[in-house]
Amino acid sequence: MPTTTRPRPRSRSKSKAGVTVVERYDVAADTKKRINLRNAKTKYFHVKALSNGCYLLEPRVLVPPQAISSRSLKMLNKSVAHLKKGQASAPIDLASFLEE
Repeated sequence: MPTTTRPRPRSRSKSKAGVTVVERYDVAADTKKRINLRNAKTKYFHVKALSNGCYLLEPRVLVPPQAISSRSLKMLNKSVAHLKKGQASAPIDLASFLEE
């Protein structure tokens, strides 16, 4: 099945953060709208769908529960139980942390 891509605006090969393009290739979604990533280093990704139609995939590493301390797990379970009961604190205003 032939595919086409939108023309990309010309940009530098490096951005200010020093990120470079390592590999470029075209993929086609299958009937269930899935794509395959070649040579993916991780199994899980966080996906951001952007307003311009682009998708940003950020690799995620899941931590096994055994790697979390029992004290932290107990605190997490307690917090989830409180949240399910509707017992939550008021939202915290983090506006003072924004850089201008």
